[in-house]
Amino acid sequence: MTDAPFAEPDEVRRRALVRMKLIAAGLLLFAGLVWLVCVLIGDGAGAWVGYVKAAAEASMVGALADWFAVTALFRHPLGIPIPHTAIIPRKKDQIGASLGEFVQTNFLSGPVLGEKLRQIGVTRRIGEWLASPENAHRLGDNMGAAINGLTEVLSDDDVQAAVDQLVIGRLKETPAAPLLAQVLQIAVEGNHHQQLLTSGLGAISKFLDDNRDILRDKLGEESPDWVPLWVDERLFNRIFSGVQSFIGEVRAESRHELRHQFDLKILDYVERLRTDPPTAERVEAVKTELLNHPAVQQWSSTLWAGLKRNLVELSNDPNSELRKRVESAIMHLGQKLRDDEQVRSKVDRWLERTLLYVVEQYKDDIADLISGTVARWDTDETSRRIELQVGRDLQFIRINGTVVGGLAGLLIYTVAQLIG
Repeated sequence: MTDAPFAEPDEVRRRALVRMKLIAAGLLLFAGLVWLVCVLIGDGAGAWVGYVKAAAEASMVGALADWFAVTALFRHPLGIPIPHTAIIPRKKDQIGASLGEFVQTNFLSGPVLGEKLRQIGVTRRIGEWLASPENAHRLGDNMGAAINGLTEVLSDDDVQAAVDQLVIGRLKETPAAPLLAQVLQIAVEGNHHQQLLTSGLGAISKFLDDNRDILRDKLGEESPDWVPLWVDERLFNRIFSGVQSFIGEVRAESRHELRHQFDLKILDYVERLRTDPPTAERVEAVKTELLNHPAVQQWSSTLWAGLKRNLVELSNDPNSELRKRVESAIMHLGQKLRDDEQVRSKVDRWLERTLLYVVEQYKDDIADLISGTVARWDTDETSRRIELQVGRDLQFIRINGTVVGGLAGLLIYTVAQLIG
């Protein structure tokens, strides 16, 4: 199988592994050369030759034994299928299953996760991140991109139908009489109806003033021909002044009898809206007629288009009021999570409960994911990747075996000479 190109971190590990292998092999070669020199020199050169030869022999034995042990983890030494070698390729699936079980038992447990969450202080860190103006602005940009993407994915016809159902459908389903009764009750309690009456009377008074000549001419047209003009004029002035005076009196007097009668009429109508079915039916009929009016239908049909256009424009404009409000809300939330111990504790508990629930429900699936993923790995690729991760450290075993083997051989030879 042709090796796949290495990513940059793996290439660094590969070079380090090759370097350590060369060092370990170099020590073995050095020990072999020392042993060969000692053999060629012979014992006649002095007693020291035996000590050096014994140390070199033991170094070679230790180096070769540890080379075999390290190599047997990843492949068959020299390509010979010796039993109990190529352990990682042969046991790959069991390693994956054991790794999944290990993660499930030692990491995906309530006490471990709960303690880790408390140590990390997730909510405080989230709050500190959100409270930063730069991060809030970045989230605002992301929100704008998300809205753009959402509006492109959603079908306008489907959304429009949903808007119609949500707005017009909801209005049609809501009984109008109780709602109108509640609105009028609130208006009476806040004396808003009297303010409306005052404004209405003022408008009537202005209307009469603005159309005084027209009203005077109308009275002249309706008056018999035998009535003198000065009589019509005087009669009109008396009537007009009386009406305006009455309107002014009602507007100025908060306790006027007409206002009291207006209160009674409103309250009586409120009661009929709540208790009289025919009154409620008339209001419902007016509501239905209004909602079925072409103007309302046209407004409903363009509601989503206008809302979509405004959302896109406002979300893409960093200086829009929508973006400013969103970013301000994000920062306020971050400050709350960062500074308010009570809020932070509540969110921490919620996060912990949520995470523990998810882990409890899916920890078996997570373990299966790990074992299944390892099982799907290519055998040779798995060995190569694992060797890249730990192979450099394993070469120290070979180096230590060479050095320790040599010292052990020297010690054994020395002891043998002393007791021989």
